[in-house]
Amino acid sequence: MIHTHEVLNQSVLPPEIDGYATDVPLVEAVTRYGGGWATDTLSSLGTVALSHEGAELSRQANRNKPVLRTFDRFGHRIDEVEFHPAYHQLMSIGKEHGVHSLSWVNRGREGAFVARSAMHYLYVQLEAGVACPMTMTHAVVPSLAHSPEVAEAWVPQILKNAYDAPLAPAGQKKGVTFGMAMTEKQGGSDVRANTTVAKPAADGAFELWGHKWFCSAPMSDAFLTLAQGPEGLTCFLVPRIRPDGSRNPFFIQRLKDKVGNWSNASSEIEYRGTWAQRVGVPGRGVPTIIEMVAQTRLDVAVGAAGLMRQGHRLALHHARHRAAFGKKLIDQPLMQNVLADLALEVEAATALALRLAAAFDRSETNLEEAAFARAAMPITKYWLAKRVIGFTAECLECHGGNGYVEDFPLAQLYREAPLGSIWEGSGNVQCLDVLRAMQRSPGSLAAVQAELVGHQGKDARLDRLLGAIQRELADPGTLEVRARRVVERMALALQAGLLIDHAPTGVSEAFLAARLDDGGLMYGNLPAGTDFEAILARA
Repeated sequence: MIHTHEVLNQSVLPPEIDGYATDVPLVEAVTRYGGGWATDTLSSLGTVALSHEGAELSRQANRNKPVLRTFDRFGHRIDEVEFHPAYHQLMSIGKEHGVHSLSWVNRGREGAFVARSAMHYLYVQLEAGVACPMTMTHAVVPSLAHSPEVAEAWVPQILKNAYDAPLAPAGQKKGVTFGMAMTEKQGGSDVRANTTVAKPAADGAFELWGHKWFCSAPMSDAFLTLAQGPEGLTCFLVPRIRPDGSRNPFFIQRLKDKVGNWSNASSEIEYRGTWAQRVGVPGRGVPTIIEMVAQTRLDVAVGAAGLMRQGHRLALHHARHRAAFGKKLIDQPLMQNVLADLALEVEAATALALRLAAAFDRSETNLEEAAFARAAMPITKYWLAKRVIGFTAECLECHGGNGYVEDFPLAQLYREAPLGSIWEGSGNVQCLDVLRAMQRSPGSLAAVQAELVGHQGKDARLDRLLGAIQRELADPGTLEVRARRVVERMALALQAGLLIDHAPTGVSEAFLAARLDDGGLMYGNLPAGTDFEAILARA
C-alpha cells in the first residue's frame, strides 16, 4: 500500500490573541486621540474577535444564509427572516460590548468616537455582515434627534446593551436594532427621484406606499426611510410593530442574492399603507437622514481598515508556516517586500480612519474640526473603500490556491471587500460630495488644506504632492472630470502627513517611497534597503 495522504507544508490555525493590544498602530491612534479609557472594553472585544470560537461563528453565519419566511404554516403573512443561531450570537457580542452605543453613552468625553470606531474596526474582523445592522443602529441616533419626541421614545431602547431578536413592541424589548431603506429602482443614489409616497393619516402619522430596492437588515425593529410627503421628500421612521401592537405592513418581496456579506440579509420591500412617523422638518428628508449616512460612512472607512488588518494578519500567519524554494515564505525577500508594503497600507488606513473619527469627536465644540470632517469624510470613505479591494486580493494571493478556497477565511474577506465602495454612495458619489463640500462649505476645503499645509517642509516628496493638489484646485473648469484624481491625491497627502507625524521613521519613509516616489503600481515595490523586518515586526 502506497501512503499518499501525508499533510506537509500547510499552515495551522492562527493563534488566539487580543486583536486590540497586539495592533500597535491602532493602540497608538486610540491613545493619541484620547480614547485610552476604553482599553479594557477594546481588549475584551479584540480577544473575542480573534478567537477560534469567533471565527467559527462567522463561518457558520456565512455558510447558513438568512432565509425569508413570507408566510406562516397557516397562511398568515409574517415577512420574517430566519437566521442561523451563529448570527444571533454575533449580534449579542456586538451589543454586549456596546459597538452600537459607546460613542453616545460617552458623548462629550474625549475620544468617544475614536474608541467606538476602534470597536467597529475590531468587530468587522469578527464578522463584517453583522457589523451592518450594528452600524445602522449606532448611526440613527443623530437623525432621530431632529424630532425630540421620536428620539425620547426610541433612543433609550437603542442604547441598551442587549440583543433581543424576536419582533415585539419596542417598549417590551431588552434592546432594539435599526435599519435604513432609501434606495429605489429608479433612483439609486439619486434619492430625490424616489417615488414612494407618504399620505397623512388620521392619527397624525402617515401611511407609506411604495417599493424600496434595497433594505438592509429587514428584521430590524425600525427603519429610517424617505418618501414624498405633502411638502416634498421627507424622512420617516417605520417600525415593524405598530403602536397598537399589530404587524406593520412591511412586505419583504425577496432577499438579495449578494456576492458577499452573506450573514446579513438585504431585501426588497414594499410599503402598502405602512404606518410611519415623520422625522425632522417636512420636505427636508435628505438633510435629516444624511446625519445617519455620515455615521455609516465613517464606519465604512473604519471597517475597510479593519478588513485590511484582518487580511494582512492572515497573510502574515500563512507566510510564517508555508515554505517554498527552500525557505519559509516570510523569509523570501520578495514576499517580505509584499507583506511589508501591505503593512504600510494597513497603518496608513488606520491612521486616516482614526483621524476622521477624532474629527467627529471634536466637531461639536470645534468648528474647524467640524469643517474638516465634512470634506475628509468622503475623501476617506472613497479612498479606503477602494484600497481594501486590491489589498484583499493581494492577501489572498499570498495564500496561493488555499486563499481561493471557501474553507479559508480569505475567500470570505475577498467577497466582502467591494461592498464598502458601493454602500452609502459609490466612488463617484463620494468624489462629487467632496466637490459639493468645496462649493457649499468653503470652510471644509480650507480645513483640509490647513491640515495639509501643516505638513509642508517635512518632506520634499510630500511638498511636490501638495503643490500638485493646489494646481488641481486652481483649475475649477474641469474639476468634476478630474475629481477622482484630486480626491486620491488628498487622501494620500493626509496619510503621508499622519505617518510622518506619528509613525516610526522607517514606516513613514517606506510609505513615502512607495506611494509618492516612483514606487510602482502593485504592492511589493518597496525600494532595496527598506527595513522589511522592522515594518513586519510592528505589524
